[in-house]
Amino acid sequence: MTELEVTRSRLDRLAVAWRGGWEGGGFEGVCTSDVSYDDPVAVEPLRGPEEIDKYAATLRGAFPDLRMEATSPPLGRGAHACVPWRALGTHRGDVDILPATDRFVTLHGVHYLELSDGLVRRARGFFDLYDAATQLGLLPARGGLGETALLLLRGFGLRRRPT
Repeated sequence: MTELEVTRSRLDRLAVAWRGGWEGGGFEGVCTSDVSYDDPVAVEPLRGPEEIDKYAATLRGAFPDLRMEATSPPLGRGAHACVPWRALGTHRGDVDILPATDRFVTLHGVHYLELSDGLVRRARGFFDLYDAATQLGLLPARGGLGETALLLLRGFGLRRRPT
């Protein structure tokens, strides 16, 4: 087995464990004790595996059938990795002031990971929050009259489509 194959194998295992953490597997064996995490929904950066576990548990409470699937192999170089994913689930649980919508959501995203001794030291999640809100019925679909009205209210003026 070549060094590249060994590295690929470790990265694949890390990506599986990272996605599994979101489904309830926990982040203890995947992250350093001082790991930092943020994404478009997290209000403040999370510190430590326990905080990420609590955050993931909140998401699973809202989406009890949450699944994290690989959309392509993870990429890595040196101390950095990129883990592409697709999250699927039905919004059946209330979260803070947002009641359950019973809508099925499919969200594509990526986690950029900074590694230390093969464990995640820092992670940043990226996904389209507007798309998620649209799928949940919280915001109007892109390109429609509702989006135009929303942009007008925000002071962006009318968007005119080329003829």
